[in-house]
Amino acid sequence: MDDPNVPAAGGVPVVRPGRRSLTVVAGLPGAGKSTVLTKLDCDGPVVLLDSEQVRDVLRRWLPALPYAWYRPLVHLVHRSRIAGHCLFSSRPVVAHEPATRASTRVLLLLFALLGARRPVLVWLQAEAGQARAGQRARGRVIRSASFHRHVRRTDRVQRRLREGRRLRGWRQIHVFTRREVATGLRLRTRG
Repeated sequence: MDDPNVPAAGGVPVVRPGRRSLTVVAGLPGAGKSTVLTKLDCDGPVVLLDSEQVRDVLRRWLPALPYAWYRPLVHLVHRSRIAGHCLFSSRPVVAHEPATRASTRVLLLLFALLGARRPVLVWLQAEAGQARAGQRARGRVIRSASFHRHVRRTDRVQRRLREGRRLRGWRQIHVFTRREVATGLRLRTRG
């Protein structure tokens, strides 16, 4: 059976979330979420939300303060932006979020539900070593203890997905490797 979201060999993957959707690009820190978002090919305007946008603004406002001190504020503002756009924007929302915690995925589902949006998960599958290398390449290495917690939770998610089990509440789930999205990702929201 042909899956319309899987490209021909060497092609760019396609995801069709619909016009009123929340598409979450998720996976381990360093898996390539921000890179995928920079190569996103959309067939219309979307709201694109990355925590890096918030971090950059706060870094300019608080240049002498180490990031670790305002990291919780970055997460709070980023998730508030996701909620706000889900509720008030007429455009599809695409958000960067590791979503390795079940509670984070539930929160994102709640945002989608409250905004009457179709929840779509795009999971970027990466091995821990690949993700760590991705962090080093970008100059954004998270603490080892935090990374290992993400890895443990990611292993559980990826095992479920490999076994063909759904993550409760997500209307669509797409799993791609870093290699599969190396040339980009097409987002088709117009049907």
